[in-house]
Amino acid sequence: MALLRRINQALLVLLLLMFCLILHNSLLRAPTWPRLPGHWRSHGSVAQAKAGVSELDDVIPVIICASEERMGGTMATINSILSNTDASVFFYIVTFRDAVKLTREYIQRTRLKSMKYKILEFNPMVLRGKVKPDSSRPELLHPLNFVRFYLPLLDINHKRVIYLDDDIIVQGDISELFSIKLKPGHAAAFATDCDLPSTYEMVRSIGMQTTYMGFLDYRKQEVRDLGINPRDCSFNPGVFVADISEWKKQKITKQLEKWMEENFKQNIYSSAMAGGVATPPMLIVFHDKYTTLDPLWHVRHLGWSPDARYSESFLQEAHLLHWNGPFKPWSYPAVHMDLWERWFIPDPSGRFSLVRPKSEN
Repeated sequence: MALLRRINQALLVLLLLMFCLILHNSLLRAPTWPRLPGHWRSHGSVAQAKAGVSELDDVIPVIICASEERMGGTMATINSILSNTDASVFFYIVTFRDAVKLTREYIQRTRLKSMKYKILEFNPMVLRGKVKPDSSRPELLHPLNFVRFYLPLLDINHKRVIYLDDDIIVQGDISELFSIKLKPGHAAAFATDCDLPSTYEMVRSIGMQTTYMGFLDYRKQEVRDLGINPRDCSFNPGVFVADISEWKKQKITKQLEKWMEENFKQNIYSSAMAGGVATPPMLIVFHDKYTTLDPLWHVRHLGWSPDARYSESFLQEAHLLHWNGPFKPWSYPAVHMDLWERWFIPDPSGRFSLVRPKSEN
């Protein structure tokens, strides 16, 4: 009996060892999310699957965010791009988990259903310890505003990408923007805030900041130590072309995170200033290290005043219009709403709707 009991115990130990080995192997084979370290998930599109589109194909990759409350803006931007080019454009739409279904339905139930796209899910926990609450302009603290910092971590495989905000209308051929030649050693191309004489009068009338003084707190030693002249011209990071290889090489994301964390501790800028907390890190990291875009590829400030308007002739020449500022074209009051609404696609779910004066409803 003792011998039989020892044999049974040995068999039990052997079975436990086999179970542990099977469990270990299964964990090794468990699927992973490449290049998305805990903060990203990807959702392939029906259009992509049907067309057999590869990320390595000859396409123009455009990255744009889609928040639930501004979904109509994203879709208008996409529609304007597709309607003004013959090039093959592939969209990477970044959103939160709760908005993935809404994003896909908005596309599949409208004229955009044949577009090529992938939905990427962003986890805002990546910003923990880097962004503090600020009530002056809370919309500037939206986590999706910081997606532009993390381009190399997206589930994409392109050497060059275009990043666009969601309050934009593209009137030109996006392939012209994509083909800009970046200077050696530059990871991105932006449009400066001092480069378009046609905007000077509007900028002065609304008090818009166009220099580093409007974004950084020069009373802080950390800012003065940067050696950046406060009168240097700033740029707007709502539109840019990025060289992903150069971005990785220069560790741009790490540099941006460093200044986010520095502001978290020292308050070297704040959303009470001109550009919120997403613009200053870009201004610091890319100071004197970026290629300039043709200014007609980023005509901005349309959202800074409900009264200040550009001339119609100038707006017709512009390749890209940007309603940066608090007055968005899907709300009231705002200027040049007709130019935006031309590309607006109604939300089939009815959750996103235009805000207009009662006399227009």
